[in-house]
Amino acid sequence: MQDVVQDYYGKQLQSTADLKTSACCDISNMPEWLKPLLANIHDDVLSRYYGCGLVCPALLEGCRILDLGSGSGRDVYALAQLVGETGHVVGVDMTDEQLAIAKQHQDYHVDKFGYDNVTFIKGYLEKLDELALADNSFDIIVSNCVINLSTDKAAVMASVQRLLKPGGEFYFSDVYADRRIPQHLIDDPVLYGECLSGALYWKDFTRLARGAGFLDPRLVEDRPLEITDPALAAKIGDIQFFSATYRLFKIAALEDACEDHGQAVIYKGSIEQSPHRFDLDKHHAIEAGRVFPVCGNTFRMLQESRFAPHFEFIGDDSRHYGIFTGCGELMPFNQSVTLASELGGCC
Repeated sequence: MQDVVQDYYGKQLQSTADLKTSACCDISNMPEWLKPLLANIHDDVLSRYYGCGLVCPALLEGCRILDLGSGSGRDVYALAQLVGETGHVVGVDMTDEQLAIAKQHQDYHVDKFGYDNVTFIKGYLEKLDELALADNSFDIIVSNCVINLSTDKAAVMASVQRLLKPGGEFYFSDVYADRRIPQHLIDDPVLYGECLSGALYWKDFTRLARGAGFLDPRLVEDRPLEITDPALAAKIGDIQFFSATYRLFKIAALEDACEDHGQAVIYKGSIEQSPHRFDLDKHHAIEAGRVFPVCGNTFRMLQESRFAPHFEFIGDDSRHYGIFTGCGELMPFNQSVTLASELGGCC
């Protein structure tokens, strides 16, 4: 399948207009403050871009970022503006034609930005261990509608775990399915190249992430995908696809469930683009100035990552109160005893 992907993205596609679905190309949900970054990027780079929106978490200044499947370099050059002169962005891609576009316009972007802080490397995502990338060397790793194209997704996840610094984050957008894709669809070169038939069943993704050491994958946002090409829709049948953004933190102490330790955080409102509320994920919208109860994992994600200076932290993990209420998992036992605290006390 690697040959199929290289041919599809290197030779079959000449611009975003050649895509047959919206699976790999949508900027409708891009924040307004990010859109001006695109105005500084060369038109050739933009026209050969095939990803999903712009994968861009907050607080990037000074960070070292790895972009997996960087293609023509659009996301690399956008992120380069956000990390600034003290940061660095490395793009890895296996397609010669895409890398040629990215490198051809590198000097243009140096003149535009006033600094040179990007590197492009040819390589396979399944073989990142063969590249000159040091362990624990990246603050953030991103990818944009690329993991679904990988032929060994477990190898990719293992390398991401190895390359991230402690407290680092894998922040990425990709395509997922509501069921496992049958082999005859996986073997279809157009369906695969369009980021559909290589998509993981969403539950298999969470298993894969946890197997790589990312015990608490957090869904940031998602949207259903419409298969607009009639021929492809007929092949797909009733399978439903979704574009989704996840964030995975490399934090050793994370647990495989949301445990309640009586902890809370207060967001200071100090992240520039989020003065009123910080959205950690789809279910954690943390309003500035308010005491916000959190599970132990959320507490650690904020305390042991680059977000720590922007929060106050209340409590520790010395006490345990069971599963954190509302985190999607319930105790399996029937509860026949009412706690005294729920009765207002007893004498």
